[in-house]
Amino acid sequence: MKLSTRIKPISYLKAHASEIVRDLGKTGPALVITQNGEAKAVLQDIHSYEQTQETLALLKVLALGQQQIAEGKVVPLDEAIDRIKTSRRGSK
Repeated sequence: MKLSTRIKPISYLKAHASEIVRDLGKTGPALVITQNGEAKAVLQDIHSYEQTQETLALLKVLALGQQQIAEGKVVPLDEAIDRIKTSRRGSK
């Protein structure tokens, strides 16, 4: 994602808000809004936002898994299956 071509000042956003919102998903993944020459906000279409949130959630799960592996908080697959079978038998 090359944001350098998608930078607009806040005055542009104020003058073209409805056009920006309408075209956001078509023209690019995101739009950087500047104020006094500094990047202040990023606008993106809802589909891109949802994809970003899903990706972040998956990365958090992977990081948690890596942490649990590093801490030795894992069991072999066959042992986990045996535990599940034992607990299911006990609940019947």
